[in-house]
Amino acid sequence: MTNQSHNTPCELCRSRKYSLFSELPEAQICVISEHKNLISHRKGQILYNEGTKPLGIFCINSGVVKVYKTASNGKEQIIHLAKEGDFLGYAALLGEENYSNSSMIVEDAKICFVPKEAFMNSILHNTPFLRRITKSLSNEIGVMEDKLTDATQKSIRERLAFVLLQLGNTYGVEGGENQKIDLILSREEIAGIVGTATESVIRLLSEFKKDNLIDLEGKKIIIKDKKGLARLSDFYA
Repeated sequence: MTNQSHNTPCELCRSRKYSLFSELPEAQICVISEHKNLISHRKGQILYNEGTKPLGIFCINSGVVKVYKTASNGKEQIIHLAKEGDFLGYAALLGEENYSNSSMIVEDAKICFVPKEAFMNSILHNTPFLRRITKSLSNEIGVMEDKLTDATQKSIRERLAFVLLQLGNTYGVEGGENQKIDLILSREEIAGIVGTATESVIRLLSEFKKDNLIDLEGKKIIIKDKKGLARLSDFYA
């Protein structure tokens, strides 16, 4: 179930400083604010489906969203996890194409929808903003190339260790020498990020725990040895 939330003005939004809107002039951010809608979403809800037409872009105010593709066998490959301040759907909008992936709420979220006209108007009237959008798209391509390389050259063990480090860096909460990943992902979702079978993730997490690299607290993962995971992931190679 989605609910219309109180529309916090963009100029007062705490997530703006993390987004591509952060350096827009006041006049343009006010135009965005006038046209956007802030909607609350619950975990498990679909934000958009692959193959549908984008009518605007999504800016995450709070929460976590997974962006994924579904194979013919129904298995999900998670492309990335989007967080506070991230834009979703702008590549398809700019390319005038249907969505090439789907997105689902992983952690209860508040998300602003900005209609196409307001978003495109900001791009057309602000060259620095256009450059930031272009740079962001270029960065996404680079990340995808790195993932493709890892999928062909790294073992499942190395990829899982690297994914845990990334999750720790983004969602980690420090607790002495340990770092808890403050995000609940199912084993299937972790497998979707790594690009392997769920059974392999379950087995490897058990091995990592046995090797004292991590600890498990229900569905949450606690990183105990970041350097050990870094060595295992070949991060510094």
